[in-house]
Amino acid sequence: MKTSPSYVPVINLPSLLRKVIKAYALKAGIRDCGCELYRIGRSRNWQLKATFEQIENIIDFIITSEEPSWQWLATYLATQRQTLSHDELIRIAKIKPDITVNQLMARTDCTIAQARKVIDELEWHE
Repeated sequence: MKTSPSYVPVINLPSLLRKVIKAYALKAGIRDCGCELYRIGRSRNWQLKATFEQIENIIDFIITSEEPSWQWLATYLATQRQTLSHDELIRIAKIKPDITVNQLMARTDCTIAQARKVIDELEWHE
């Protein structure tokens, strides 16, 4: 499945504000990372529209904040970022051209086969 380069994944955040303390600070921090955070209609569910790099920044922000009620969100986002498409993996690898298979696997939680395929494609197309 090919995705357009401007594709930005959307992650559902069920009952976001009911699970956190200091919700305004969390929402401000997420928006400072350049992401779109919005409520779905009048429900208690929210959606986050963010690129892979922005999700990494949010996870780092949450971990450094040391707010215990936010840690579930860092864990949830880490599991959501594991489903990267092949095109997204190539885009990530192009940002850092000297990335190794192990570094790509560590950064994106992709399989060794996916990482090797991405690295091979980038080396053969140069």
